[in-house]
Amino acid sequence: MKHKEYFTTIQDQMTTLMEKNDSSIAAAAKAFAQSVKDGGVVHVFGTGHSQMFAMEIFYRAGGLVPVNALLIPHYALFPKAKLSTLQERVEGFSNQYLGLENASEKDSLIIVSISGRNPSAVDMALKAKEMGITVVAVTSLAFSEGVTSRHSSGKLLKDLADVIIDIPCIKGDAVLEMEGMPERFCGTSTVLGMFVMQSMMADTVELLVQAGVKPPVYVSSNLDEGDAINDRLIKQYSHQISCL
Repeated sequence: MKHKEYFTTIQDQMTTLMEKNDSSIAAAAKAFAQSVKDGGVVHVFGTGHSQMFAMEIFYRAGGLVPVNALLIPHYALFPKAKLSTLQERVEGFSNQYLGLENASEKDSLIIVSISGRNPSAVDMALKAKEMGITVVAVTSLAFSEGVTSRHSSGKLLKDLADVIIDIPCIKGDAVLEMEGMPERFCGTSTVLGMFVMQSMMADTVELLVQAGVKPPVYVSSNLDEGDAINDRLIKQYSHQISCL
């Protein structure tokens, strides 16, 4: 069955991911921990399906509170999925959005773009660099090195990042093949990328605790004490996190 082949492929790519990115995950966590210690936040940006990565580490039980998900409606898959594809190719838009956030050089920014070629990701990275914000790119080098930039600068996301997390999916993402089916099917970038997001957060919490800083972490709102704890944390960080 194809699900077994998919499982094996994920295992292989996950092994490659860890072998290639161990130091990069640690470097990203170091930047995030410093942002938290300095009173900053970690912004997370993606378009289309990559908005899921921002959602994964924002406002959830066990997640760091100082995480700001940049869930820009124009890049969402609703109300019309095609519009998100068109919008992510528009230059001069995402950088304006970051300028409207309560962001500073104390912050860090995760940009998730597997291809790394679209203006939305490149503009966001350029604006962050201009503001002195550390940029962590979650991208696929195999994918981005096989395509050209759609930005007028000719740059890809990987060219602008301070830290690169290389998602080892193949060009085009989909991995499964079979006779009678001309196109590949079932991508792997989401499974790998979600693991990376949580891994970076795990190391960030560890570094903060080791530095004697108690990390602000959400607890489940379904616990009896959950609402009171979360309300206090939200009040503390809401001025820096636009989705709260």
